[in-house]
Amino acid sequence: MIEPLIAEVAPVTGTWLDGTLGAGGYTRYLLAAGADKVIGVDRDPLAHDLAAQWGAEYGDRLELVRGVFSKMDDYATDLDGVVLDLGVSSMQLDQPMRGFSFQKDGPLDMRMSQEGETAAHIVNSADEGDLADILFLYGEERASRRIARAIVRAREEAAIVTTLQLSEIVEKCLPRPKPGQAHPATRSFQALRIAVNDEYGELAEGLAAAERALKPGGKLAVVTFHSIEDRMVKRFIQSRLGGAGRGSRHAPETIEVAPQFTQVSRKATSASEAEIDRNPRARSARLRVATRTDAPPAPLDRRAIGMPQLGGRR
Repeated sequence: MIEPLIAEVAPVTGTWLDGTLGAGGYTRYLLAAGADKVIGVDRDPLAHDLAAQWGAEYGDRLELVRGVFSKMDDYATDLDGVVLDLGVSSMQLDQPMRGFSFQKDGPLDMRMSQEGETAAHIVNSADEGDLADILFLYGEERASRRIARAIVRAREEAAIVTTLQLSEIVEKCLPRPKPGQAHPATRSFQALRIAVNDEYGELAEGLAAAERALKPGGKLAVVTFHSIEDRMVKRFIQSRLGGAGRGSRHAPETIEVAPQFTQVSRKATSASEAEIDRNPRARSARLRVATRTDAPPAPLDRRAIGMPQLGGRR
């Protein structure tokens, strides 16, 4: 989604923040497109190890920050643009020792920062109801209760410590996929990864931080890969468009609210067939872009933007 993103935010000038540095694809594209400087933020030490190999050629046009994009306004303000490419990166999936992939055996880890509690900790210590909530609310897994029950039964026999152990447990709970369907463990692994890394909390706070960090006229561009993320971004932007009703003879006029953002396009942009051919993962990608106004930042309401709330389903 790099080329559509560059087209929608053009012209690229001034200082940008790439909140999901990863392997540096978006950062390098922004620099090539005309950004004077890009601040690359990532909590994964691997991203910074890779940047040490390619970043030197950009000199002081590139600034690297090991941190989380939810705190971006601590790192910079008065930005001309913010880019967020959400989810897990190919470099993380391709390393079995990171524990993100259900197709390669490795420790059940999933920590982007390589710090804190692992997925194995959640799988082996959370009670059955909490596991079911995580799978349902974070992964939209309809068989969440069945899978949670199977996990609890399995861990009574032996701790679940590898990705293939967990994948096999989930597979036994679900029908064999038809050709072209996703692997049965896809949603469960997504849910656990999101829980381990607090990805929805990061997104909610990151959108609010971008609102504080962008200058008037600055662009916010977010690429999502599943419906919950896209819903959160869509509702956040909608909540910042301002306006008010005119009232009626039964109700007084409401106060006009100044918008914090304007939409570049009402609909999300999807990947082209050519890009999907090059990168099948892009099939589910959705890009949303908004432009910051000069109105003061507004409070963040996590529920109003559709962020899943654990503990509310049982």
